[in-house]
Amino acid sequence: MNATSPAGALLLCRADPGAVRPVAHLLRERMLLAPAGDGWSVLVPEGKPWQGGGAGDTGAGGAADVEPVDRVVAGWATALAVGSAWSVLALWWDGDRAGYTLATGFRRPVGYVWLADGTPAGEDEAMRTFADRLGLDPVLDVQALEELTRPDADADARIRLRGLVAVLTRIGLVLPPGLDPDTPGERLYAMADERPESEALVWTGWRRAVRAELDAVESGRLGPWVRGPRARALAAAQLAAGLPLVLLGFRRGGGWALAGALLLAHGALGLAYDRLRAAEEAAGTP
Repeated sequence: MNATSPAGALLLCRADPGAVRPVAHLLRERMLLAPAGDGWSVLVPEGKPWQGGGAGDTGAGGAADVEPVDRVVAGWATALAVGSAWSVLALWWDGDRAGYTLATGFRRPVGYVWLADGTPAGEDEAMRTFADRLGLDPVLDVQALEELTRPDADADARIRLRGLVAVLTRIGLVLPPGLDPDTPGERLYAMADERPESEALVWTGWRRAVRAELDAVESGRLGPWVRGPRARALAAAQLAAGLPLVLLGFRRGGGWALAGALLLAHGALGLAYDRLRAAEEAAGTP
């Protein structure tokens, strides 16, 4: 990794593509989705929010003209995790730094940062929290993670990220060939696009996206939470939780506003879906 390396990112979801697809659609971002091992999926964003460089780029007026990659993917990871039952790990890098953000439900996201030369710039406790939330071995895996927080003149940020991914292979993660940390974002997207198992996520509108998500869930074991009394109670709870998160996001940033907006959308459209399906059944349509 060097000072001229373009920014890039990967979103690792601890769920199969079928579960990730409908939730990722709601981000309304151009991404590629592919399986990434046993119980894992990877989302490869096109990277428009940070195209042109990393967090330090500035325009002619001296103000930043692109969003820092770490801030963008932290927001996406938070939004995906709040709207689902699985963890989302965002790996990111630019010319100056690299790191990760782990989002799990409504818990406070945890992250770590390395400078480009591999110098640790995070809190050691973050690694232990990271291991605990992903169910890693509290001895062997934690020891391997703590090695990544110690000075090492031979390990730059790219090697640190690869070390992190190596630990995750013990719980099933297998990145598709070519999707390596520190690859420039555009090249990363092109490599993923060449994989036969990759699929493009194309925004088709709120109604179709939410309908696809709820249809998928309704056909599974969580069906009672999509329609009926439980579904209506869940939708009401999402509406109640979404508004405070939106207000928190306006004050603090970090993806909470997006997460709150998704909860509000889930709640409102969940109620609408319940009524729509009831009306369809009454009319005798599938």
